[in-house]
Amino acid sequence: MDLQGRTVLVLGGAGMVGKAVSRQLLREHPAHIIIASIDEASANATAQRIRAEAPADTRVSTCWGNIFVRWDYKDWSWQQLFADATARRQLLHDLMQPLSGEAKQDILQNSTLYRFVKEYRPDAIVDCINTATAFAYQNIYASANDLLAATLSEDVDRRLAATEQHLLTLYIPRLVRHMQILHELVSNSSESHGSRVRVYVKVGTSGTGGMGMNIPYTHGEEKPSSVLLSKTAVAGAHSLLLFLLARTSPDFPTIKEVKPTAAIGWAQIDYGPIRRHGRPIPLYDCPPDMAYPLATALQAEGTFGQPLADRVLENVFIDTGENGLFALGEFSTITSVNQMEFVTPEEIAKYIVMEIKGGNTGFDVISALDQSVLGPTYRAGILREGALTRMRHLEQAHGVRSVAFELLGPPRLSKLLYEAYLLQRVSQNSTARVLAMSPDELAQACYETLVNDADLRAQILSIGIPILVPNGDRLLRGPQCKAQNPDDGWVDLRAGNMQHWQQRLQAIQATTRADLTDDAEQYSSRFYRIFVDPATGDVKDALCIGDLAGWIFTYEDKGARMKS
Repeated sequence: MDLQGRTVLVLGGAGMVGKAVSRQLLREHPAHIIIASIDEASANATAQRIRAEAPADTRVSTCWGNIFVRWDYKDWSWQQLFADATARRQLLHDLMQPLSGEAKQDILQNSTLYRFVKEYRPDAIVDCINTATAFAYQNIYASANDLLAATLSEDVDRRLAATEQHLLTLYIPRLVRHMQILHELVSNSSESHGSRVRVYVKVGTSGTGGMGMNIPYTHGEEKPSSVLLSKTAVAGAHSLLLFLLARTSPDFPTIKEVKPTAAIGWAQIDYGPIRRHGRPIPLYDCPPDMAYPLATALQAEGTFGQPLADRVLENVFIDTGENGLFALGEFSTITSVNQMEFVTPEEIAKYIVMEIKGGNTGFDVISALDQSVLGPTYRAGILREGALTRMRHLEQAHGVRSVAFELLGPPRLSKLLYEAYLLQRVSQNSTARVLAMSPDELAQACYETLVNDADLRAQILSIGIPILVPNGDRLLRGPQCKAQNPDDGWVDLRAGNMQHWQQRLQAIQATTRADLTDDAEQYSSRFYRIFVDPATGDVKDALCIGDLAGWIFTYEDKGARMKS
């Protein structure tokens, strides 16, 4: 994509990589760069620097807040959110409710990320947020221990708070919800919401700076650290979810991920206060004549050492971004040969912008996954016909029809297969006869088939698929009901649904016949005609229930496999 005159949203824009990306983007003369950061101060400070370097035709704006929570809480810290009961319950609602119906609109419209994209309508998004760290360092292990301790308490409020807090630390639901919102933002349906994203590039992580499970750098946890490996696990899950997003539709934006596997540095080298979590480290002393007995000194709680007035730790440091300030010795160690070594933010930014512009840097993880996964094979395609033939033979031998067991899912699939099978039964397997009957006649014929065939009826009801009778006022059902409405998983015998099936069959016939009009190419590799009879060269009259359901999933539900 040509970036000149485009709008680019840089998430995590105040970080080292975010700043480097913005500076690299300036060379392409975009119309608008939006620096998105966790807080207003860092966003504005970064934007001020970028504006000073920007060409006259590039505008620089800012937005800020936690993109993983709703707008009302975007400026709250995680500690504040976890401590507030009202906020916890709202976040749990946003996290755990299915993204459908009224809840979907509420969650989307109030999502901070959704609002950023809706407001600025970026052509490209560069996501420099270390999502894996943001989620995994909530520390599910410490939270689980707190929850277990709280279960022994008689304080109901404490138990409830510990349960809610623990649920909010679960990595996978949070990552999945984030990806669901991102999917909505980049889908075609989001055009009405003001989104027109063409490229999304994620700056990912390996979680260990490219090292293996022998990584020596932890914060005192076991080695390898559970928390650190959790970060890697989240990062890996994130990559595969992006891989799925990239395979969703050819109309979707280009999805890429650049995953640095080394320490990233640096932002600044200076002398001054050494900060931990944004605050200067206060200085304490313990003179030798005040040494504590060993048993006392090893207690977890207590006041130890003497504060040195208002003094704080000051020294020479190198700022490594989210990893904090390192001393010369620490930086020398971590970047030495055979340790993490390091890569600069400017190098990462260069490759990101090259990927946005359509270049092939060799560092796109999604492309690498795409090239290395094993897809459908020629051998399997040949063997498929033999498997289907054997199953049809066994159907005849046992006097049954093998339609659906509701083990594959969704219930909509079982519903479609059984409806197609009923049409097959009442028409003697003829599309022409289905189209010749009125919707009312089809509905009544299908209903009579189920009335007279108790075994078929029992099969449908026993797998959790209810049957809606033609007048729509009664439902046949068994002990399970896998869906709450007709479209999601009921065998719907109403005339309106029969008419819908006729429209599907007419659409299939019309598109197939349109392909057959070009005599010169009708048997070329250009067309794959699943609904053409190879013997006659005309549109098939027979109904194949699997092919019909596959067509509906592909075209009606837009569920086509993008890559074969």
